[in-house]
Amino acid sequence: MTEEKKENLEQKEELEQPQVVENAQQAEAPAVAETEEFDWDALEADDEGFAGAKKQELVDLYDNTLNTVQEKEVLEGTVISMNKREVVVDIGYKSDGIVSLNEFRYNPELKVGDSVEVYVESLEDKKGQMILSHKKARAVRSWDRVNAALDNDEIIKGYIKCRTKGGMIVDVFGIEAFLPGSQIDVKPIRDYDMYVGKNMEFKVVKINQEFRNVVVSHKALIEAELEQQKKEIISKLEKGQVLEGTVKNVTSYGVFIDLGGVDGLIHITDLSWGRISHPNEIVELDQKLNVVILDFDDDKKRIALGLKQLTPHPWDNLDAELKVGDSVKGKVVVMADYGAFVEIAPGVEGLIHVSEMSWSQHLRSAQDFLKVGDEVEAQILTLDRDERKMSLGIKQLKKDPWQEVDTKFGIGTKHNATVRNFTNFGVFVEIEEGVDGLIHISDLSWTKKIKHPSEFTAIGADIEVVVLDIDKDNRRLSLGHKQLEENPWDVFETIFSVDSIHEGTVVELFDKGATIALPYGVEGFATPRHLVKEDGSKASLEEKLDFKVIEFSKAAKRIILSHSRVFEDEKKGEDTAKKKAQSKQTAKAMKAVKDSQEKTTLGDISELAALKSQMEAEENKEK
Repeated sequence: MTEEKKENLEQKEELEQPQVVENAQQAEAPAVAETEEFDWDALEADDEGFAGAKKQELVDLYDNTLNTVQEKEVLEGTVISMNKREVVVDIGYKSDGIVSLNEFRYNPELKVGDSVEVYVESLEDKKGQMILSHKKARAVRSWDRVNAALDNDEIIKGYIKCRTKGGMIVDVFGIEAFLPGSQIDVKPIRDYDMYVGKNMEFKVVKINQEFRNVVVSHKALIEAELEQQKKEIISKLEKGQVLEGTVKNVTSYGVFIDLGGVDGLIHITDLSWGRISHPNEIVELDQKLNVVILDFDDDKKRIALGLKQLTPHPWDNLDAELKVGDSVKGKVVVMADYGAFVEIAPGVEGLIHVSEMSWSQHLRSAQDFLKVGDEVEAQILTLDRDERKMSLGIKQLKKDPWQEVDTKFGIGTKHNATVRNFTNFGVFVEIEEGVDGLIHISDLSWTKKIKHPSEFTAIGADIEVVVLDIDKDNRRLSLGHKQLEENPWDVFETIFSVDSIHEGTVVELFDKGATIALPYGVEGFATPRHLVKEDGSKASLEEKLDFKVIEFSKAAKRIILSHSRVFEDEKKGEDTAKKKAQSKQTAKAMKAVKDSQEKTTLGDISELAALKSQMEAEENKEK
């Protein structure tokens, strides 16, 4: 028997002995009679008194009233008292145990009389107090409980400890379970922190036995309840029905509305009769509003809702006096390459086509004239109230420049223009807004051979022009640039005459010949056979050589050149001069022969014959 039990037994004997005496004194006669029958001899014969067999019998009787308790054991106890820090639990042992109140955070409804599981950490600490743990008891049996909750589809309680990536950590039976963010509620959660420290009910939805991971859901409890509500709502849906809903989510393309367990979508085009760039201009999260059912599929899983349909169409309220030709003011709400949509009243728009933005005829984009947000004044060109369409124009508010084109841009007048576009055959320029003209490629330069206008100028560049012709019907001017200067070919005719020789540079080589740059910015052409040099090689690119003009055409502005003719004609000239000198010598010799015929002698004949032979030999040699 332990020392503690002996002390308890002695205390019990002390408490019982005065009670016996007190009862004996207060007893009446029958009680005395019973006392007199007490065997005092037997008591005196028992030398040990209660220290003998009787005492052992009482000790055994007392011990049998206590539970057998061992450390490291899980037992069930009853809460007998509570304070702000501790919970006192009776497990049927000789002393009560203490459990920290923090271990019951998941169960704020704990009260005196509740049964709880505890783990015996120590039967007696330094203060003689028994220490219990509810948390460890839960941990020991938690895995079995969690698996049973999953198998039985049981609703359990848990305490949300903290946030984690993608969700929350929940204390369930002492196990840290994962609560995904998508499983907290049926609606999207914007503030996770508001759930930290709360006790909620959950269902176990997944267990990984290998890694002992537990996933719980609070949403599953709500969905079961909402599913019944959803069936009731869907069964009553009708097109045109007006319902109250709550804004559940806002996206760039529309708004999701919670109709009480059933979600519907208001497309951005059904939010307002006017143009909006994003739904949050009209609604905000958690806002309650009335919506009308526009359509739903056969299964009623997709419900199309409308908000603007609850208000009259703005076209129905359009001023009845408004007509074609009237001027209106509005704001540009949408831009496209082909035009701009202008809102003249909420939900009432008109289109300004790009062709109605300027009197100019060359192709341009609408963005060159307007941008979203611009306040504009325009004239109504067409108006169809039935189709709810309107076309507008802004150029009509300006004077047509072609009405005075004859006087302002007469033939021969000079103007500054802006290059707007290129074609293979010329340059389109704008003298002023609405007045366009074409400079043909042949009218760009007197001297340069231009293959494409981009070689001469650039888009957006300024260029000086002279009006050559006016086509009022087609609203087009024929313009020239080279006509601003005198025709240099009148001068070139005297400088680059046929057979004249000039230094030139080979600037371009191709199969049919080469382009030769001559002085004064003029260019000539030489065929391959006229590019052969005196040593038999051909002229190379960027090589400077002498060229002879073999053809000049003022009308065609063409100069044909030859390098080989320079040295060929020079050699021919030398041969001709030599022949002339030989001819003179022969004539002189013949005259001498003739003059001496009258007085010739045999010796003279011999000399003449020798002279004749010499002359014939020299002639053969030259040949």
